[in-house]
Amino acid sequence: MLRLQAFPPLVAPGAHTLILGSMPGSASLAAHAYYAHPRNAFWPIVGELLGFTADAPYAERVRALTAAGYALWDVLGACRREGSLDSAIDPASLEVNDFATFLTQHPGIERIFFNGGFAERSFRRHALPLPGRTPALTRLPSTSPANASLTLDDKRAAWRAILR
Repeated sequence: MLRLQAFPPLVAPGAHTLILGSMPGSASLAAHAYYAHPRNAFWPIVGELLGFTADAPYAERVRALTAAGYALWDVLGACRREGSLDSAIDPASLEVNDFATFLTQHPGIERIFFNGGFAERSFRRHALPLPGRTPALTRLPSTSPANASLTLDDKRAAWRAILR
């Protein structure tokens, strides 16, 4: 099994909300871009909610997201996994990102949203308790195409929670 390395956070000064996935999938790792799988609903949903074009160049989407006060990262900084499914992650290989330092550097973050259950469970199990304050924590349905139990409309409705 290969050791996979996640991306650094996408964040700008003044961020108020952090959105956390678990670990980038194969398509994202290959493209060096968050949520790069063409059927992942993250960019279409967030773009619609925040008012930017989901098919804009990646750098433009990132600028729009961070300019609106949203940060994007993953719970895991590294792990071993075959394929893209969270269920294929080797539990003994988890390396959790340093959220204590990140939240100290970005004190305006008041809320953390999780893109799916694995991200939430991993964060709660491996990143808590945090020193000092803990932002409000909310799990949202995964935007992954593997989460076929919900329609795009259902996912979009749930993700409205990220709006301030």
